[in-house]
Parts: sequence; structure tokens; C-alpha cells
Amino acid sequence: MEGVIHRTVEVNGIKMHIAEKGEGPVVLFLHGFPELWYSWRHQILSLSSLGYRAVAPDLRGYGDTETPPSIDSYTCFHIVGDLVALIDSLGVQQVFLVAHDWGALMGWYLCMFRPEKVKAYVCLSVPFIPRNPNVRTVDGLRAMYGEDYYISRFQKPGEMEAQMAEVGTEYVLKNLLTTRKTGPPTFPKGEYGTGFNPNMTDILPSWLTEEDLAYYVSKFEKTGFTGGLNYYRNINSNWELTTPWTRVQIKVPVKFIAGELDMVYTSLGIKEYIHGGGFKEDVPNLEQVIVQKGVAHFNNQEAAEDISNYIHDFINKF
Repeated sequence: MEGVIHRTVEVNGIKMHIAEKGEGPVVLFLHGFPELWYSWRHQILSLSSLGYRAVAPDLRGYGDTETPPSIDSYTCFHIVGDLVALIDSLGVQQVFLVAHDWGALMGWYLCMFRPEKVKAYVCLSVPFIPRNPNVRTVDGLRAMYGEDYYISRFQKPGEMEAQMAEVGTEYVLKNLLTTRKTGPPTFPKGEYGTGFNPNMTDILPSWLTEEDLAYYVSKFEKTGFTGGLNYYRNINSNWELTTPWTRVQIKVPVKFIAGELDMVYTSLGIKEYIHGGGFKEDVPNLEQVIVQKGVAHFNNQEAAEDISNYIHDFINKF
């Protein structure tokens, strides 16, 4: 990662670690769970070589960014507050946004709350999820998928952390990053067990080296998983807080990319929403949807070069 500058910025009352490289318009990269700025290592190098300033933070609760202790410090308002302060600290009015997984969800909230900050948005894996005014989000997911659906299991403070500790940090990260299991992830009763990936082998895929895995492990050994899990524990709070944005449309120009084996893309109703007109209705400036053949959830790492090219092709128009 030669030439990548690491620094700490004060945002919204916390110290945030960012990695950046390059000069030019800012491309802001937001990672998901359980990840770090490092998930964008390939795109940082690629986009910075093409005349952009690539900036990738460790989000609140992750890596070398501060981890506030209280669960209620991880709502969509806290995270978007961090991002707005980060954008301001970079000395720019607007950024190109690129985000994946939980980063993608927070990207949608940024576009919802402060659309003037986002010139265009390349969203990976998680489409816009319109707020259902009739049912709290976790309650709806639990009714659909049951008590052992991963989001249901992540709700109780401390419980999943203890189950993850039983199998160890390296096992959890390897289990999650290498999964190709489609459909909604459900866990064995009362334990982490085989977690997200019942077909896990000792051999890492070609796109994830032992060094890559070791970097993730070193950071999560230090922080634990609580910061990341606290995002899930605020899903119902976010549902309450975003009542004023019920039936909102996202007007930012968007390109959406998912792997055909992605656990989100293959969950109940998501494909129908993306391809059946609902997504375009909620996001009228959705310009393109790309489904990557044979690619799973972590497409920014598995299909890194393709993702870099897709990003550049889109933002280059603005």
C-alpha cells in the first residue's frame, strides 16, 4: 500500500482514522461488516492513479477509529454525522460516494439526509431499503426469517460476542469473508458454529491472501466485534428516527452493483425489488444495475479490478 497516507481526524466528537491517496475530486469509500478501510485497498490504488483523491475511513467502532461504549452511539444519525464532518474536514463541498454492505446502508442515509454532499453514488450489495411505516425493521425480519436469522441473533448485547469468542477472531473473519452461501444467513441454535459459511475450507480464495486476513485479524483482535454489531442493534432505532423520511425518494445519481451469489441479493424479495421497478421508483436517478456473474458478497475484493473500472466509468461522467 505504498503512498497511502494514514491520519486521524476529529469528527463529531470522535477520532476517526482515514487512509487516503491521490489528488483530485474526492472519492469517499465506506466499508461494511466486519471490515475496515483495507477492504478498499485495490480501489484506492486504482482510483488514485486515475486522477482522484481516494479516502477510506475506518467507520465508528472499527479499526483505528474510536469505539464509543454505548450502543445508542451507533445510530444512522451518528454515522452520517461522522461522514458529514469528515467531508467538511477534507475541504470539499461534495464527494463521489462508493459504499458496500453497512457502508452502503449509511451511504443511503447520507444521500437521504444530505444529498447536496454526494455528487454520485456507486452502491455495492445493499440496495435502498424503503422504510415500512407499519412494522419495525428487525421485527419484520424476525417474522420473515426466524430467531436464528443473523440480524435476530445479533440483537442481544454481549451474546454474539461471547459466541464469536468461542470460535476465535480469525475463524469468524475467515468464515464471513469467504462465504458463498446464498440466501438469508441463519446460525446454528445457541452458538456461532459454522456461522455464515457451513462450507468453509482451510484454503483461502485467490483474492484474499494470508496477509490480508492477518491484517483484519490484527485489528479485530484489538477492538472486538461489538462496535460493528452495535450497528445491527440500532436498526429498530433507525426505523423510529427516520419516520420523517417515510416514502422519501433518493435523487442522487446511482449505479448499483451486486454479485449474483450475494447473500443480500439472494434474500427474499430483493431481486424482485431491484429488477421489478421498485428500486427505480424509490431512486429515480438509478442509472444502472450490474449483477456480477459468479461473484459473492464481498465483490469489491473478489472482483476488485471490475469494481474499480465500474466506479471510474460512472464517476467519470460527472
